[in-house]
Amino acid sequence: MEQRFKNKVILITGAGNGIGRSIVNRYALEGGKVVVNDIKSELVDLVVNEIKAAGGTALGFVGDASSKTDVDAMFEATEKQFGYVDVVVNNAGLTSDQRHFLNSDEEWWDKYLRINLKSAYLCSFRAANIMVRRRKGVIVNVSSGGGTRAHRGFTAYDASKGGIEAFTRSLALDLGFYGVRVNCLVPGLINTYGLKGDDLAEREKVVPLRRYGTAEDMVGAATFLASDDAAYITGQCLVVDGGVLAQQRSANVDTFPLSNFPDMPHDLE
Repeated sequence: MEQRFKNKVILITGAGNGIGRSIVNRYALEGGKVVVNDIKSELVDLVVNEIKAAGGTALGFVGDASSKTDVDAMFEATEKQFGYVDVVVNNAGLTSDQRHFLNSDEEWWDKYLRINLKSAYLCSFRAANIMVRRRKGVIVNVSSGGGTRAHRGFTAYDASKGGIEAFTRSLALDLGFYGVRVNCLVPGLINTYGLKGDDLAEREKVVPLRRYGTAEDMVGAATFLASDDAAYITGQCLVVDGGVLAQQRSANVDTFPLSNFPDMPHDLE
């Protein structure tokens, strides 16, 4: 295993399971001193113990990445333990609670934008103020195919991910002058929910590479973007989706089918 992150401090939000867990384990294996954040303490403990058992260095922090109070405390703990941060991966996000727009409410909308977009702002702001003083650093945001395409029943989610990609580009321009790179990882159809059998097989039909992705499929791209191998790349979105966004696909395997649309009254005679 290469040691591309030896002596580098890497903070990842939402690292308790799925994509975040796979990525943080790889960073640790490559020598990184990792800060494992999640809102669930049992998941943070599990991942930290996993890394330490493999000989890595990890600091756990239980907190809400969309809370300024929690984010400030997390960065203070990171600086106290390690002195600085080299890489921040804004992975925390909400994907559940699908609703048709006509069944939505303000609380639902605000929750998606707070968890998926505000969290990236809060963590990036704290990270940037450390990184610009050192004239180096990397921020990796995590988006979705919904950032450039659309899902049924995901208006708030897609809006938040479109915001993440716009935020990535703008932040790259603001921070590039100080030697800080900002890029975006774009997963697509990653099986983090344990789909099996006919349900999985049906959805896989839409993927050109003929299979759903796994959390491990995201590791190589995440490692590349955070490493010096990507030293001249900033403001970009790297899609890892088996070719899904490259095609014009039908909605026959949409995760929010037409049968879930509300039966609304109408005034036509």
